[in-house]
Amino acid sequence: MADTFGETEAIIQVREACIERLGGTNRRERQEASHSLAQMAKNDPMLVLPAADALVDALSCPEALTRWECLEALSIIAAVDAPSVESAFAGAEDSLFDELSASTRVAAFRFLSRMGAASKDRSEKVWPIMSEALQCYHGDPEYRDMLACLKEFATGDISDDVRAALIQRMEFDSKSGRGLTRMYSAEIIDIAKGGKE
Repeated sequence: MADTFGETEAIIQVREACIERLGGTNRRERQEASHSLAQMAKNDPMLVLPAADALVDALSCPEALTRWECLEALSIIAAVDAPSVESAFAGAEDSLFDELSASTRVAAFRFLSRMGAASKDRSEKVWPIMSEALQCYHGDPEYRDMLACLKEFATGDISDDVRAALIQRMEFDSKSGRGLTRMYSAEIIDIAKGGKE
């Protein structure tokens, strides 16, 4: 029997088991559950929508792998239903400044980018923290991944003030940067000004 999202009983059982393990005390089980939910989200974000609260709660787990897998799933959901995962903002902000895990920082930045792209109000909320992260991690290996996220952010429904701030933030690297950093920065400016990707 399937419900309105076309979920089978087997999918529901797997999701519920993952939610239970994600909230458990075993680190390895939390990691496996977060990975399974992220994979499920890649197949169909609506299948993990009922797990959104558990994913948000898991952002306080100590292990980076669980947090970045949860952030990946939340990012996918945010692209299709941002209001349902808005409560992840605080956990994503904390993860954005994780000093030990670049993967967690990138996953948090991706989540914030997709959340901010969903509406003008959300772009105003996430931009200050994104801008701070761009300053903090400029030149770090994950910076290019953050620029790739910004390309998607620039195509979203962001406010005029955020759009102007984004262009200003990218100007230096679009002229003085090197390689992919320079190219991505110029592309982001072009997108933000209304050009084509």
